[in-house]
Amino acid sequence: MTSQAANVPEPVVASRRSKLTPQREQEFFETVLDQIRECGYEAVTMEGVAASTRCSKSTLYRQWKTKPQFVAAALRANRCVRFAGVDTGSLAGDLRAVARAAAEWSGHDTKLLQALGPAVMQDEELAQALREALVEPEVRALQEIIRRGVERGEVPAGHPALEFVPAQLLGVLRVRPILEGRYADEEYLTRFVESVVLPALGLR
Repeated sequence: MTSQAANVPEPVVASRRSKLTPQREQEFFETVLDQIRECGYEAVTMEGVAASTRCSKSTLYRQWKTKPQFVAAALRANRCVRFAGVDTGSLAGDLRAVARAAAEWSGHDTKLLQALGPAVMQDEELAQALREALVEPEVRALQEIIRRGVERGEVPAGHPALEFVPAQLLGVLRVRPILEGRYADEEYLTRFVESVVLPALGLR
């Protein structure tokens, strides 16, 4: 079922949401995302989140009319750019630092992506929220890292491998649990950067 967020008049939403403190709203968001990681998207219900946070389910339904709307709001509220601030002064150094940073949240975010996989194929708002929260910020951060490397002359602007760097790094995070049953840790990601990403760019 697709979300009907567009049918909710904005003034009504604002009025209803004013009844919750930001702290209480964030508690709801963290609870639903934690439950999705542990139980899977389909198993999580508005009623279950309400029970866990000791509120009435009507409170959640007043704020968000459907589960997809609720989860989409939670994703957007918890957006965090993991690669922000990576700047070692060289492209190779930045990519190694990205590997280390990615390892810190590999299991946490990958589990959420896996749990949401089937649902995002059925709900466009949820899919867009997932991209906004966990994909697009990291892609933009990687593109900025690449831009600096090009400006320093470390790699030609037209190098054919440049456009695939985000797909390589984000893709290996998602696929290792499927291939090997393990999340991508720092040792694995560092070897991947050293063995695949840097050689593809002509870097050492």
